[in-house]
Amino acid sequence: MSEETLVKKVRVINELGLHTRPATLIVKLLQECKSEVTFTCKKETINARSILNILMLAAQKNTLITIAVKGVDAQETMDRLVQSFESRFGEDQKDA
Repeated sequence: MSEETLVKKVRVINELGLHTRPATLIVKLLQECKSEVTFTCKKETINARSILNILMLAAQKNTLITIAVKGVDAQETMDRLVQSFESRFGEDQKDA
């Protein structure tokens, strides 16, 4: 089985950006995945399995992030990550 690499750009749409709560959700989501996942933001590429790396990106609202996923479950992992970004990590617009 070949390992594919998927790349997709997503926009941070929640009001507070990638703060502790969404970073924690990303790390928890990736604990169940076998693929390698990196985020690239402002020319910096990080391992997305590390909460500290995600927080160091300091990605605010409307920041574009490039997600790269490589591995046997790449498509499922990418789909779950994109859905998390699109749903504002479960944060309601009114909470901001």
